[in-house]
Amino acid sequence: MTTVAITGITGNMGQATFEALNGLELDEIRLLIRTPKRFKKALKANKALNSKVKIIQGGMTDRQAVMQLVTGADIVINMAAVIPPRSDQNPNAAVACNQIGTELLVSTIESITDNQPALVHVSTVAVYGNRTGAHPFGRVGDPLLTSPLDVYSATKVRGEFRVLESKITKWAVIRQSAMLHPQMITDNVHDGLMFHTAYNAPLEWVTAHDSGVLIRNIIKKFMDGTMPDKFWKRCYNIAGGKANRRYGIQTFDEGFAIMGGSSKKFFKPVYNATRNFHGVWYLDGNELNDMFDFQSQTTEEYWQQVFKAHPIFKLGKLAPRSLIHLFLFRRLLNDKNAPSYWAKHGDEARMIAYFGGTAEYEKLKKVEWKDFPLLDPAQIPNFDDNETPVFYGYDITKPDEQITQADVAAVAEAHGGKLLSTFDGDMYKKLNFQTQDGELFSANAYTVLRAGHWYNPIYHKFVWDFDRLSKKDKIFASVWYDTHDKDEDMVYSFDANFVAHATKIERK
Repeated sequence: MTTVAITGITGNMGQATFEALNGLELDEIRLLIRTPKRFKKALKANKALNSKVKIIQGGMTDRQAVMQLVTGADIVINMAAVIPPRSDQNPNAAVACNQIGTELLVSTIESITDNQPALVHVSTVAVYGNRTGAHPFGRVGDPLLTSPLDVYSATKVRGEFRVLESKITKWAVIRQSAMLHPQMITDNVHDGLMFHTAYNAPLEWVTAHDSGVLIRNIIKKFMDGTMPDKFWKRCYNIAGGKANRRYGIQTFDEGFAIMGGSSKKFFKPVYNATRNFHGVWYLDGNELNDMFDFQSQTTEEYWQQVFKAHPIFKLGKLAPRSLIHLFLFRRLLNDKNAPSYWAKHGDEARMIAYFGGTAEYEKLKKVEWKDFPLLDPAQIPNFDDNETPVFYGYDITKPDEQITQADVAAVAEAHGGKLLSTFDGDMYKKLNFQTQDGELFSANAYTVLRAGHWYNPIYHKFVWDFDRLSKKDKIFASVWYDTHDKDEDMVYSFDANFVAHATKIERK
């Protein structure tokens, strides 16, 4: 029998996971929940699981609750996260949950020496940052260039780094892709977040249902002893598969189609950011599916289910497009999280980050759809890889046992830094590195070479300095300059009150 401990169960992925646990012979399902009332509906819908559930009331920063959650557990699934738009509205909550909470969870598990539980930590595609340019395809190992002024991605990078560098015997990091969930449409008509999605952003969708099945199958293989040894101490991408690859505008079109509309009928080119989002099509998305066989739903099937579950959308096909635009979308343009709001209120920091500046945004106002450079969706199935490879500083196809001192040193040098330790072939032994700024940090070779981490200001403060760093960092530069000019010289930051700043620095 197995005791599983889960955080983030009230989220969309968490609720799908809970439903998927039906039928597993679990001894106990421990759930860390801040507000148990939010979970009553799920308990009512899954009565067969009720006798196994033990609710521990508390949040991710509640030391006593976290200790109670993990002590005696066999496996811990950490899905807890404060995501956009809440992370934009309450960045302190994102720091508390995504970073500090993950650090507490890891240190608590580390403190258990006898029968230490395994940890599966859910990270995010947001760690890769913007990929609307020449590199729509990505893999674990790509540079982590969190989008400027995105607290969510920054805190998730920090939390993930803590897991990768932990002393936990069995851990795995799985980076969640763009996820389609039952409340997708209704959740996105309350905030300006939808306008952050670049029309040409590469998105590989996975459904909440399939994500829940993935977690269920991980737990099942752990329970019955069929878990592949290679699963542990590695990082993976959760992917939906080739059939679920879309550009941003295609996703809008599919969603609007159930209301009888399209992006071009409801939106204008100027509504959405032209850069600074996150999304990628996966070159290694098959790895998890090969082990856990969870991919089953396509985006088409998802939208059909949404339409059946919400028959009110049928009325959209009868209502005038102008009325839908007015009541569903135009009002959101005045939301504090919408680019049009930033432009109106002089938030130049965000205008630079998302458009290249207010001047570029104003030019976009005059652009009609016929003149907007949309990428051709018909070309997606013809892609197998980036036309220009991402630069890693070493041969990323090398197996771990063939990695040498020269490889690790080459990666450090490609980042503009140095390797200060001797690498003896152990991918998980702590090594000392120096950044191009002379800062010292420790990390194992797996974290740097295989998971794409490299220490920079975002690991300890909310400062995005990739314009400067990329001038010497060849690995960063290989992706950063897809959507940033080489003569850009901005430092993006938040002050103590999370007020956004973009400062042009005159470099010597």
